Amino acid sequence: MGMFAGIDWGGKHHQLAVVDDDGRTVSNERFGHDVEGVTELISVLDGHRSSLEGVAIERADGLLVEALQHVGLTVYAVSPRVSARARERYQAAARKSDRFDAYVLADTFRSDGWRWRPLAVPSPLLAELGAVVRHRRQCARSQLAVEAQLRAALEAYHPGVIALFSAVDRDATLAFLRDYPTPEMAFRVGTVRMEQFQRRVGYSGRVPADVLVERLRSHLLSGSAGSVNGHRYGALALTDQLELLNNHLRGYDRKVGDLFERHPDGGIYASFPAAGPLIGPELLTEIGEDRERFPTPGVLLAEAGLAPVTLASGKVQRVRIRHACNRRLRSTCTNWAYVLKRIDPPSRTRYLAGLDRGQLKHRALRGVGASWMRVLWRCWQDHTPYDPQRHRSN
Repeated sequence: MGMFAGIDWGGKHHQLAVVDDDGRTVSNERFGHDVEGVTELISVLDGHRSSLEGVAIERADGLLVEALQHVGLTVYAVSPRVSARARERYQAAARKSDRFDAYVLADTFRSDGWRWRPLAVPSPLLAELGAVVRHRRQCARSQLAVEAQLRAALEAYHPGVIALFSAVDRDATLAFLRDYPTPEMAFRVGTVRMEQFQRRVGYSGRVPADVLVERLRSHLLSGSAGSVNGHRYGALALTDQLELLNNHLRGYDRKVGDLFERHPDGGIYASFPAAGPLIGPELLTEIGEDRERFPTPGVLLAEAGLAPVTLASGKVQRVRIRHACNRRLRSTCTNWAYVLKRIDPPSRTRYLAGLDRGQLKHRALRGVGASWMRVLWRCWQDHTPYDPQRHRSN
């Protein structure tokens, strides 16, 4: 007789339910999210290991999932939307509890688990790369937020710094703001001082010093003394934050590049045009190493949110964007398509054709991304790098 387990996980406690082939509850217990609790939870599952079909849980990562996989248990990641709809099969009232949710997961696994695919165990290299890529993404979001705050502060009291260089987060911009944090101090900068500053910071923008001085002077607006001093204090604090985040991003980029180069599938992703040092690692971490997870390109397109959803009922038929997908993968594919339509003529032709048919910008980009994801799926399945000559000849 088979046993089926479901875990309603939480930040402090986990509820474990085990049911048999007939749906009868064998156990339904609560365990703490600590060493003792997780050890006891695994011990209970070990008692049914000979007949246990697997464990259903509403997440695909985390310490609990890794602990279950480490002891050799088969884990099935269930979408919260699936479990929410499954609760409606057992009761009409909108009642909810940890015990009930764990039982629903276990019993749904018993009845519908044959449709599910077990969660693959990533290699240590892929797990490390995935963690670093996600932390880099969070750091990049923080960097953009701090840059926007600094830009707003400069617009309020020192707009000349914004117009001076190509971006606010550049090292040259931050160094200039440290040296000349007020419009009054920046007004004393002439061509000679600007040349000295360029040599000191290693400026490589290929813009002559006299042009930079002209840009600065034409935007040297200033407010009252009190306003300038207040904004100056905040701008310098934001400069420190932005400089720190810039250094962190450089460190993340070096680490991601090293791990990506060492991974066996790294060469496949790096062979594609516009994959670059960021898009390639993001695609690798979100797609993973399990070839059986995506048996057809359509499954991969659905996971990436590139396959549309058709709603047909009676005389009504609509096609809309797929929301139930891996949104990190969809964002990466959209960014990849955006670069491809700029550097790859066939991709730009496909993008413009979509716009001519009345598609919106992101819908046309998803069309470009879908065409390339099919090629990526084939190369990934065959463990073969991308060959542009073979692709274009076909």
